[in-house]
Amino acid sequence: MSESAVSIQNLRFRYRGLDELVLDGVNLEISEGEFLVIMGANEAGKSTLVSFLNGLIPHYMRGAWEGDIVVNGRNTRDFSVPELAEDVGIVFQDFEAQLFSTNVELEVAFGPENFAIEREEIKRRIEENLRFVGLEAFRKRSPVTLSGGQKQKLAIASVLAMEPNILVMDEATTDLDPISKMGIYEITNKLRKREDMTLVVVEHDTEEVLEADRIALIKDGKLAQVGPAQDILRDSDLLSKMGVMPLGIPRFFEAVGSEQLPLTPEEGAAVFERQNLAISQEKYADLVNRERTGSEEKEAEPIIRCRGLSHTYPNGVEALKGVNLDINQGEVVAIVGQNGSGKTTLAKHLNALLMPTEGSVEVFGAPTEEQGIFKIGQKVGYVFQNPDHQIFSEVVYEEVAFGPRLRDLSKEEVDQRVKDALRAVGLEGFEKEDPFSLTKSGRQRVAVASVLAIHPDVLILDEPTTGLDYRGQRSMMDMVMDLNDQGSTIIFITHHMWVVAEYAQRVYVVKDGQIILEGLTRDVFSQEEVLNDSSLRPPHFVHFSNLLGNTFLYPEEMLSCLEGK
Repeated sequence: MSESAVSIQNLRFRYRGLDELVLDGVNLEISEGEFLVIMGANEAGKSTLVSFLNGLIPHYMRGAWEGDIVVNGRNTRDFSVPELAEDVGIVFQDFEAQLFSTNVELEVAFGPENFAIEREEIKRRIEENLRFVGLEAFRKRSPVTLSGGQKQKLAIASVLAMEPNILVMDEATTDLDPISKMGIYEITNKLRKREDMTLVVVEHDTEEVLEADRIALIKDGKLAQVGPAQDILRDSDLLSKMGVMPLGIPRFFEAVGSEQLPLTPEEGAAVFERQNLAISQEKYADLVNRERTGSEEKEAEPIIRCRGLSHTYPNGVEALKGVNLDINQGEVVAIVGQNGSGKTTLAKHLNALLMPTEGSVEVFGAPTEEQGIFKIGQKVGYVFQNPDHQIFSEVVYEEVAFGPRLRDLSKEEVDQRVKDALRAVGLEGFEKEDPFSLTKSGRQRVAVASVLAIHPDVLILDEPTTGLDYRGQRSMMDMVMDLNDQGSTIIFITHHMWVVAEYAQRVYVVKDGQIILEGLTRDVFSQEEVLNDSSLRPPHFVHFSNLLGNTFLYPEEMLSCLEGK
């Protein structure tokens, strides 16, 4: 057993002004060279825990605490954040906030310069770390011109340039498309080969942590369980209880009574064949036919129509190029694509936040130029990707109640809508809080709740599940589907492909400002090569089913189509 890189003993902590403990008796040993993943629901204490590792707590963020954190033999009580930064580097969830230099090269050089490293050594570190993350060709570019995935890689390179032997990534891939996220985890896996590098990763996405050594599950500030990653990932009930999304493949095999619980698509296909399981093609055809019939019933005169839609920003960037799109009444439509593909630009045209440079957008039978944003906004609600572009009230209740009040609803109805919306996003009890005092994910939930409370005819959500844990994602999308059942048309942008698989009826895939693929969700997810070219990939379970020759969107579908079931 290698020596401990981090030793946490009896750690308890409460933030200043709060009564409840955020961390309650945490004991954890992290070995040198280990890849540890910390998982749990929102507000479980994950980010607070890792903030102790480099002294951000208690030196910058104050509160009452007891216990000891020893990093590389140094008790964090006795060393400042700059001193601990020599050992521990952190990449935060809001990684863009870490970037402030005028070009990529200067960003990487900033940390070593502050450590008074000699110029030649700084040059070496710049070269080595830009090459390591694949950004050599971008060294003179401004960080603001990079894609989300490239910015994330730059944040990692700037931390690695300080040569810490402990790297912490706090939900640092949350805002990235699937392929960009894979790119970050490829870097993580390369780092694992460095014997002197210890990795501590806070992550929500179970599909991304298969290579971890151990997983620590945290709930209500306590470590609920710590164990080998593959053992914990096979325990679907445990993950669900912890507010973490269970993997679809082991869930499926557990349901069929298999003793073997594979984790990857390839392992799953092999076990499926070995156990002589088979899909009833008659049942599968019936499933597909019901889906197509339901879609055809909704086809009528589109309530939103784009024809030849192009948009060029004032700086000359051509974000959309000849887009044709139809949204029908009552549909649930996902718009997907890599970071910077034009998804948000497209969505903003659907409620007149942007106007076409060329082509046309019609909403409820009239061009958006003729209606304007105020008129369209009464029927089309929009949730922004960045909550700070939307929130303006000083109290959560007032923020969520604003829209219903504009519609002259009774106080009782306003109260009920606020209550339902806050419950859906997991913010019950926060009615009197200042929304700007919440975390980024908390502010995102307030923004979503404020639009959900309106019950609009059309609801557009730009990355509504970003920053939410599995329960929060489920709760929000279930409420969105309730609105759909009541007649609302739903359009959402997301990087979470499982959300697309389980909730969307149709999908538009956007690449470089053009729609390159459109269709029913099942049909789109069956075309994996096109998706990969668009920096997308289906969920592991869907890929597993594609390997077997049929496309299933989630385990219950495949179970319903098994022979003899």
